[in-house]
Amino acid sequence: MAEHFDLTVLGGGTGGYVAAIRAAQLGMHVALVEQEKVGGTCLHRGCIPTKALLHTAELLHDIRHGADFGLKADNVAVDYPRALARKAQVVGQLYRGVQYLMKKNAITVVAGRGRLDGPGRVVVEAEGQVTTVESTDILIATGSQPRALPGIPFDSRRVMNSDFVLDRPDLPASVLVIGGGAIGAEFASMYNDFGVEVTLVEMLPHILPADDEEIAGVLTRLFRRRGIRVLTGARLDLDHVTIDPDQGVRARITTAEGPVEVAAETMLVAIGRVPQSTGIGLESAGVEVDERGFIRVDDLYRTNVPHISAIGDVIGGYLLAHVAAHEGIIAVEAMAGRDPERLSPSRVPRVTYTRPEVAAVGLTAAEAEAAGRRVKVGTFPLRANGRSLILGEADGMVKMVADAETGEMLGAHLIGPHAGELISETALARFLEATAWEVGESVHPHPTVSEVLHEVGLAVDGHAIHI
Repeated sequence: MAEHFDLTVLGGGTGGYVAAIRAAQLGMHVALVEQEKVGGTCLHRGCIPTKALLHTAELLHDIRHGADFGLKADNVAVDYPRALARKAQVVGQLYRGVQYLMKKNAITVVAGRGRLDGPGRVVVEAEGQVTTVESTDILIATGSQPRALPGIPFDSRRVMNSDFVLDRPDLPASVLVIGGGAIGAEFASMYNDFGVEVTLVEMLPHILPADDEEIAGVLTRLFRRRGIRVLTGARLDLDHVTIDPDQGVRARITTAEGPVEVAAETMLVAIGRVPQSTGIGLESAGVEVDERGFIRVDDLYRTNVPHISAIGDVIGGYLLAHVAAHEGIIAVEAMAGRDPERLSPSRVPRVTYTRPEVAAVGLTAAEAEAAGRRVKVGTFPLRANGRSLILGEADGMVKMVADAETGEMLGAHLIGPHAGELISETALARFLEATAWEVGESVHPHPTVSEVLHEVGLAVDGHAIHI
């Protein structure tokens, strides 16, 4: 008789393996189906390897500007193969850690491509062998993949997505980045620090279109100062793109000022991601998807089919690893009969790891007003923060949005050093429904960049000290 599990998790990315661990902690007998390596996109092709390369690029910038701090460093050069080797080393160490966690929690990892075969059954194919896994519950966590331009397929040299960037063994001389969201902006920043000529194209009025417009404007100004060519309100003319295996890419960009011709060695397409919801047997189980292919779920991540849930990129929303992990925990706790705290998008922190970093949580002022809230806004420049000046990274700001009547902090938006670390304080404030005044009254150590949160909390009511 085949082994029966309490839960089968289809997809071993961050959301899937975290859900599997939590389910095991709750006493469930768990199977995890993964066709590649446990850890998924974030560990192997996304969050971790990209940030490893971004850190190398940032260090290169810092060393080259050591003279500003009284340090002499001559003949500094990029050893890109060594940077790739270090990236692989970091990924490998974390991968071994995840493998250990699977064993520690007695999770059965089934290698192969899985698909639903009706409720309670997952068929797994690997190297011509077929295995059937049966369980009471199924959790779909198959993630997403890079979106391609119509009629322009990806290859490993001339038309890349984020996966190909990480596998490419060398640096191009020039790159045309299509898409100015988080992924496009991060790679534009990284390539620029590595000495690559960069053109960044965004169809919407500003880069980082999901972020506060003023914050995005600061990053645009800093990018242009660094020599990155930023074209906003611009569109790639698909009828005027030439891909030559030897000569590279030539493209026409339509802008409000007229067409712009761009030539580059390679083109990086970063126009978003699409759910991996096809070919996994959703039809056999009757699981519903929306018009874009994302699986429909309720606030406990249950699909329309009993005992089948879904989390992470495949359900849409914020396509972020930490969101998928949190969703996975909520989903399995609900399966176990608990009443978990629901996840509100308004308290999800988001970070873009450019130089400088951009981070946000909650609503922009425009979003809050569109939702019918009266708001008050405080801002504080990093040039008035001692630690930012010490670090030589004072080109930034912080903005806080609060309800004009209750003072509740509705959103925080940062650009500057350590923004990705600082945002967690305001994420906690959102969770606790704290007011801007409470954030401002909290004592922050001096000198730290974190003092900008103290100042901006006071600035909401016009009481900032150092401006």
